[in-house]
Amino acid sequence: MPIRVLADELVDQIAAGEVIERPASVVKELVENSLDAGATRIEVDVERGGVGLIRVRDDGRGILTAELPLALARHATSKIASLDDLEAVTTLGFRGEALPSIGSVAKLRIASRAAGAAQGAEIVIAGGAATAARPAAQPTGTTVEVRDLFFNVPARRKFVRSDATELTHIVRLLERLALSRFDVAFRLRHGNRVLLDVPAVGDAGTEAARLDEILGAQFTAASVAVSHAAGPVMLSGWIGLPTRSRAQPDQQFWFVNGRSVRDRLLMNAVRLAYRDVLYHGRHAAYALYLTLDPKLVDVNAHPAKLEVRFRDSRQIHDFVMRTVERSLAGTRPVVADAAGAVEAAAQAGVPGYGGTGTHPDLPFYDAARDPWRLAASVQQEGASAWTAAMPAPPAALSADEQPLGTALAQLHGVYILAQNKDGLVLVDMHAAHERVLYEKFKAQRTGTTPASQQLLDPVIVELKAHELEALLERRREWEEAGFEIDALGPTRLALRRVPAMLNAADIPAIVGALVQDLVLDAGSPHLEAAADRFLGSLACRSAIHAHRRLSLPEMNALLRQMEATDRANQCNHGRPTWTRLSLQQLDQLFLRGR
Repeated sequence: MPIRVLADELVDQIAAGEVIERPASVVKELVENSLDAGATRIEVDVERGGVGLIRVRDDGRGILTAELPLALARHATSKIASLDDLEAVTTLGFRGEALPSIGSVAKLRIASRAAGAAQGAEIVIAGGAATAARPAAQPTGTTVEVRDLFFNVPARRKFVRSDATELTHIVRLLERLALSRFDVAFRLRHGNRVLLDVPAVGDAGTEAARLDEILGAQFTAASVAVSHAAGPVMLSGWIGLPTRSRAQPDQQFWFVNGRSVRDRLLMNAVRLAYRDVLYHGRHAAYALYLTLDPKLVDVNAHPAKLEVRFRDSRQIHDFVMRTVERSLAGTRPVVADAAGAVEAAAQAGVPGYGGTGTHPDLPFYDAARDPWRLAASVQQEGASAWTAAMPAPPAALSADEQPLGTALAQLHGVYILAQNKDGLVLVDMHAAHERVLYEKFKAQRTGTTPASQQLLDPVIVELKAHELEALLERRREWEEAGFEIDALGPTRLALRRVPAMLNAADIPAIVGALVQDLVLDAGSPHLEAAADRFLGSLACRSAIHAHRRLSLPEMNALLRQMEATDRANQCNHGRPTWTRLSLQQLDQLFLRGR
């Protein structure tokens, strides 16, 4: 077959194959055009899942009658005019492909009235053939009707799913767009049913209503607000608490300069930030907004503009990860009178969770109070070596200010029973101590040389040859944790220095278990994540285990330490460390007051 220039109609259908995948793609292009036109209210009507009809009305600036035919021409746009504009584009659309692509695979009608114009006009296109513009009754703004999608492309029509499936995609798309622009009102109808109707938000204080409408009231009650800026980059939005995790990643929303994206780099940054507070197999819920200089991001990297490319992707990745990590650091026990948050977490399947990290005005233990000093106040006769390594709680705070209260007893050698002013507190002592140790290891790694003790006689641990080899490859991680290790042959490991907080009698068992963890570890492309997993394994193996008898001073020392530790609401694996039964819940349980 000889080389030839393709017909315009065929070129339009090829372009439509990249831009228009399904009815939701049409809705996306049309609604984004409305947003670029400055609309404050957008109404979307669909029939038969969008295949029969898609109608989008807006109150934006409208299109001049003389420009209506030009709006249907390929690569005709009012949003960019030069390469410099493309490199710093701030609009959602800019290629000028959407309307001609839609017109090539559907029956299209556009009616518009520009602001200040005496009357509106309309133009109709079917299968690529357009009529002349003619007068039409139309308020200021634009109405676009798309009927019989893919009527002239039977092969594409076969790939369209059921009406219910296509409608679900449209609803999710409108939800994302509604989260991207709180200042715009959106309404979606399917036939006579209103599926989404959210008014414009006037100020930041009323954003919760839209979040409740789209993500549910449970998200708002159990989420943390994020706001942090560094140079030309700012991250804001809301992240769900680890207790608000979901079985599917269906509530993860990313917006870059107002554009809804599904960017793997950004999603991975959040995943790493949650890595040691989220239970395995669960997914975080969040709505996050990244704002940066348009010149630092390329939005022309995906046919549907769902992915972006950053000029300095590593710096953006680390900025996002650190910001979310710092926000999650506040998930510690607090003196919470936040019954609403507790009830919301209980409805989500996590009963009685205390701290939400959203009440900075409430008294809580601050790490700045030096929580890592030795607990001289609890070094009494009979205290164990583990107790001696516990930090002293700040003595100035009263019992009413202690979120985890006062220890009463130990249950089955696993749980600590305590009471605070609100009711009964249950603490998983291993999970709690694991988190405390892990945070301390991380703090020592980023600070000075970790406290360690030189052994008079090295501890010898017998390993398999491949285990010893794998261990020595990660010698630096062991040294950063306070170990000094050496090989005394192909299967013998000598430990000459160990972290000061470890009990010497437990060192062989801890090291043996830690080696097994590292051998099973598949590795991580993120160096810090790999180092954290090492410290997490060390903390898990070093923490007190079930059936360890604790005295009341030891229990109280652990409770105070939890209150001073970041992320103490979850262990390193994301499991909850404590829960609470309020007096009201206990009264309901025993039918008191009836």
